[in-house]
Amino acid sequence: MEMNNNSTPLIKKDSKRKIRVDYEGKMSLVERLKEKFKASNTWIKFVVVLFRFILMLGVSFVIVYPFIARIAGSFMTREDVIDATISLIPKHPTLEIYKAIIVENHYFEAVFNTLILSLGCAVIQMLIACLVGYGLAKFKFKGNKLVMLLVIATMIIPHGALQLSLLRHFTNFDLATVQAWGYPGIIQLLRGGVKLNLSNTFAPLFILSLFGLAFKNGLYIYLLRQFFKGVPDELEESAYVDGSGTLRTFFQIILPLSIPMLITVFLFAFSWQWTDEFYTGLFFTSTINKVYLMPDVFQVPASLNVTYAGEVLYKNVVQNTGGLLIIAPLIILYLFGQKYLVQGIERSGLVG
Repeated sequence: MEMNNNSTPLIKKDSKRKIRVDYEGKMSLVERLKEKFKASNTWIKFVVVLFRFILMLGVSFVIVYPFIARIAGSFMTREDVIDATISLIPKHPTLEIYKAIIVENHYFEAVFNTLILSLGCAVIQMLIACLVGYGLAKFKFKGNKLVMLLVIATMIIPHGALQLSLLRHFTNFDLATVQAWGYPGIIQLLRGGVKLNLSNTFAPLFILSLFGLAFKNGLYIYLLRQFFKGVPDELEESAYVDGSGTLRTFFQIILPLSIPMLITVFLFAFSWQWTDEFYTGLFFTSTINKVYLMPDVFQVPASLNVTYAGEVLYKNVVQNTGGLLIIAPLIILYLFGQKYLVQGIERSGLVG
């Protein structure tokens, strides 16, 4: 305690805190709550916090309820599905649907094949989008805006408009074929005029990824271009002054800075390829030596495809269960990569 010029004792902030603690320490919990609620703004704060809690609880319920309903339905029997008295909790829980999907739809084989396909496409798309995005963001050349316009066009043109041309190209694949001029392509010269049929293989999707034309590839290029535009030019200029070349600067300075964004692009590419039905349905059509992928998991197994009163409802339940099995690996992936996903979106220039 100190004295001012008028000889009035001054109480420091620490002393006030100590006195308050000593005072509240002698009070019971009920008495302390009464004292807090006597304050004029305590009720307002309490009402605001309560309203916010109820609002968030309601929004969370609306978002989560469909998943809860599908998870509960996956354990129901045919009788439970058509029983009007059952809402979420089945009377006769069973794993029949899971067993049929895993065995008859070759779930684990589909997971392995889709993992190889999605992982390969995601890595290739990430690297290609990084190189193209960096070039469009940091190098000024004639046609820069035209190239970016073509990248945007790949995002706008519907996939269905390219379906026939893609199928014809990869079922009769030949590098550098110029049929209009009457000259054979590279593969025709090497293999005696025989074109390759790349359908029912991973090659078409890997080739499209390599040339920046795969699923959502234009979006990844745009995201990385926006990110690299936000990187200060002074970093590169300092590296050039120290004698570092373009490639060395890119690999030693730019790439380490862009790791969160690269992981974000990888997660996007992996997830979208994992759930893709357009390209996999276009290129994988053979029933002989069939390659099982995630869309096959969504089909109703033969043992569950029976006719009875609630056939439509039960088929919906089976397909919902297949959907849960499809997204389960993506949920695990998201749990490990959510931090990088948020950082990448924040640094892409799309928010803020």
